[in-house]
Amino acid sequence: QVQLVESGGGLVQAGGSLRLSCAATGRTFSGNLMAWFRQAPGKEREFVALINRSGDTIHADSVQGRFTISRDNAKNTVYLQMNSLKAADTAVYYCAARKTSYTISYSPKQYAYWGQGTQVTVSS
Repeated sequence: QVQLVESGGGLVQAGGSLRLSCAATGRTFSGNLMAWFRQAPGKEREFVALINRSGDTIHADSVQGRFTISRDNAKNTVYLQMNSLKAADTAVYYCAARKTSYTISYSPKQYAYWGQGTQVTVSS
């Protein structure tokens, strides 16, 4: 069974840091484009960052310079390093995988595999 399992969420003060991890089990995702999305209460799920199989990355404007997506294919794991956190970053963060390696998409509908989500709460 294919699973993406997120961890690393929690409660942090504004200006603090967290590192989210997404571990894949059941199959390797080293060849897949991987992404992080987030969803705040009452809002739609939004794109945060993505990374292709070569390690090329794209970050949303709202997190550019503060968040960094990375991957360790040997560990079948994707990370999201979050620095200088703001109250506006409070959301459930989801890891997702596309079936393709390089085709970029910012739409959650284009991602075939999802984790269960991890809560990030930033207190101001």
